[in-house]
Amino acid sequence: MTDYAEDIKKFVSAPDQKAVDSIVKYCGIALRSSKDAAMVSASDKKELATVRDKFAAKKLGLDAEAADAGIARVCERMKGTRQKQRVTFYYLLAEETGTMDKLTA
Repeated sequence: MTDYAEDIKKFVSAPDQKAVDSIVKYCGIALRSSKDAAMVSASDKKELATVRDKFAAKKLGLDAEAADAGIARVCERMKGTRQKQRVTFYYLLAEETGTMDKLTA
């Protein structure tokens, strides 16, 4: 199993482990099914729409506009990272949109 918190530390000094665990639980077996499923392709508009419509809407309770704005900020924040781990991307999305409480409740 990947140490997701270590990857998140590239962007956040002290990640909330409860939030990390919540994301891992949400993603479930998809994280282990394939390397592709464990990553987010920031250049794939269809994938970003899925992030918006699934995780951002269902888990974080964001409307499409707020989700798209948050996703754009995460993409910008991670632009130097070639392989964007899904857990890290989702964590940063929650942080950028002020919805971390949805992960730790």
